Amino acid sequence: MTRPILLQGGHVIDPSRDLDGVADVLIQDGKIASVGRGLTAPDGALVRNVKGRVVTPGLVDLHVHLREPGNEDEETVASGARAAAAGGFTAICAMPNTDPVTDNQAAVGFIVRQSDRAGLARVHPIGAVSIGQKGERLAEFGEMVSAGAVAVSDDGKPVVSSHLMRTALEYARTFNVPVADHCEEPTLAAGGVMHEGLVSTRLGLKGIPAAAEEIMVARDVLLAELTGGHVHLCHMSARGSVVIIREAKERGIRVTAEVTPHHLTLTDYACEEYDTHAKMNPPLREAKERGIRVTAEVTPHHLTLTDYACEEYDTHAKMNPPLREAADVAALRGALKDGVIDCIASDHAPHAYDEKEAAFDDAPFGVVGLETAFAVAHTELVESGLFTLPELIRRMSTEPARVFHLGGGTLAPGAVADVAVFDPAAKWTVDPTTFHSKSHNTPFAGRALTGRAVLTIVAGAIVHDLDQSAAR
Repeated sequence: MTRPILLQGGHVIDPSRDLDGVADVLIQDGKIASVGRGLTAPDGALVRNVKGRVVTPGLVDLHVHLREPGNEDEETVASGARAAAAGGFTAICAMPNTDPVTDNQAAVGFIVRQSDRAGLARVHPIGAVSIGQKGERLAEFGEMVSAGAVAVSDDGKPVVSSHLMRTALEYARTFNVPVADHCEEPTLAAGGVMHEGLVSTRLGLKGIPAAAEEIMVARDVLLAELTGGHVHLCHMSARGSVVIIREAKERGIRVTAEVTPHHLTLTDYACEEYDTHAKMNPPLREAKERGIRVTAEVTPHHLTLTDYACEEYDTHAKMNPPLREAADVAALRGALKDGVIDCIASDHAPHAYDEKEAAFDDAPFGVVGLETAFAVAHTELVESGLFTLPELIRRMSTEPARVFHLGGGTLAPGAVADVAVFDPAAKWTVDPTTFHSKSHNTPFAGRALTGRAVLTIVAGAIVHDLDQSAAR
């Protein structure tokens, strides 16, 4: 049994009960014992004064890649769970595109055991839709769910076959789990490395049109309507997708969707860096035409370089789906605010340093996000006044727990004590070298952010304590 914990004087936000005010939170036997003012600490309790900080249900991330088994140099279940705890997440869902693929009962059980050994944030496995993620034959959903899988997905790849997707939705409905799909029409996206638009044209890179996503969103919605199954649309990026999802929800189709912090805050311009070493001031030429006594010289760089020298590619902004345009960002923010998009998910995708240092065409898709997700969303959405803090916590805790039928997402008495404490005023600068993740591929390096997790509690046990870490 864990030691009781009393969190005193914090600003408690529990969207599951519309609770938003100063209160104490008492945790006993791994559960929420009581929430209210003036609570008394039982004998032997750890008492933490959290005045000026925000106490919430632990964050829940439905979309994480942990690379174990197969690429443990990039991430393991333990290192990913540690990074999650540092970001205020008490539960994360691990995608199955490991090596070998998590497509059977034994593979799911392995993830569960590794999570139990780590004893940090909870790691819920997601099983593959198809054997080996080859898109040919369905994996055995029933066995994977019995072993602990909370959803099925071939994420990293779309389910290309409409027949297979239909069958998956019908089969998953039997076990009351969602089918999470990576929405991408592969013949339109083939060879693309970023959003198809003005920036890709200027950079000379092959683009992925928004229609590649929107076509598959529409197909998945139609198949969910046909089967009555629950389709969950991963990492939405396009404004056209928002229109389709909104209409589907109005018609009562079982569709949910997620969006990442990077798609909420960045555009395709993040794919280019500006090189200040190419900034220069060339001489004016009109003087001679006007007969003024002036001579001139020319530099080697003006003889050999163009304005394109001011641009470099930033592979840390290469992801799939790609970052799109400002109008897409605005549509995604509005959809999240309205609940058309249900939740925020990090799509944490670690890669080794040398992989991301390749040419843009050759670099892998994906960025890490567990340790920056809350702070990026808080800085860009709450500090800007677009969202309230309770609205953000709803989209990062209560709603994702509901979508995948997970425990957590609430501070109701009797609920599991998965709790996060944030300092909403904490100002910090993203330094990837300090990440708990094994990989550092983030587009937010050097970004000044506001808001940070200072305490994370899972089942009544402290798994992250920023104050104690700083003291050491």
